[in-house]
This record gives sequence, structure tokens and C-alpha cells, in this order.
Amino acid sequence: MSSDSDFALVERARSGDVRAFQCLFERHARPLHAVCARLLGDATAAEDAVQEAFIKAHRRLQQFDGRAAFSTWLHRIAINTSIEMLRRRRSASDDSEEQLAETVDIHADPSAGVSQTELVRTVGAALQELTTLERSVFVLRHLEQRSLHEIALLLSSNVNACKQAIFRAVRKLRAQLAHLEASVP
Repeated sequence: MSSDSDFALVERARSGDVRAFQCLFERHARPLHAVCARLLGDATAAEDAVQEAFIKAHRRLQQFDGRAAFSTWLHRIAINTSIEMLRRRRSASDDSEEQLAETVDIHADPSAGVSQTELVRTVGAALQELTTLERSVFVLRHLEQRSLHEIALLLSSNVNACKQAIFRAVRKLRAQLAHLEASVP
């Protein structure tokens, strides 16, 4: 069953085949977790987001029309779930050290300017200053390497709005992190 297409598994799951939905979960949970962890900056919160996304997907499985790939539809649900979680906790402090540690070179020379820990903290704080949309598009574009078209589709937006949000995010991050350039040899 694991070699079946997503479409075939969706059709079986719609008919009540629990094993088919489990195969979809096993196939897509890891990539969804990676996206959610980068958006949320927290692996545990990402697990919650993935579980919530799959619950939503299961409830809405009859609404999946097949115009987009199942994985795209599922990613959209997971990203929207993560964005909802970010909005709910926006006022709370969020430390993105775990997520950023994956994107920063762990083999960098600690004596070279800014320490790794300080860099992770500084970039994490800078990411927190972005709006939810800016952070989402930045993560999807620069950390997930998604195309503008994919980002627009995933966020139910248009390409120009995504371009503008990416531009704003990069400009804000550059301004917030400009002081680090002096620390880099």
C-alpha cells in the first residue's frame, strides 16, 4: 500500500480505510514537521501543528478535489495551522534557537567574531520581529527553498504579495542584523 499514489490512498481513506490514511500520514508527516518546525521555531509545537493539520485534513478529506497534489493541499493546511499557532502566541516570547541551530553552521570557529549561541539568539530575535506573513514567506523561500508560485499557493495569496512580503522580511532582517557584519572577519 505504501507504493500506492496519494490519490489512490485518498480515495481509500474517503471510503473509511484507516490504513490508507495512516500511509498518507507516514508519507507526509516528516516533511510537514520540517516546515512547521521552521515556521514555529519549536519542534514540539511543530508536532502539535502536524497532528492538528492531519486531524483537519481527515475531517476535510471529502473536500479535497484533486486540483492540486495531495501534498500541496496538506502543506497548505499545515502552514495555515502553524500561522494560526503563531498568531495565538504572538504576544508570548518565542525562542527560535533550536530551529536556527539547524540552519547555522555548527562547525564554525567559535573564536571568529560573534559566538554561535549569540548568533542564534540574535537571528531568532530578529525573526520574531517579523510579522507572521513575513516570517512565513521568508522561511518558505529561504529555508524551505520553495518557489514564489508554491508559496503563493500554500498561503492562498498571489505571487506579487509574496514577493513584497519577502522583500520586507529581508530588509527588516538586514537592518536588525547589520551590526553583525562588523563582527564577521
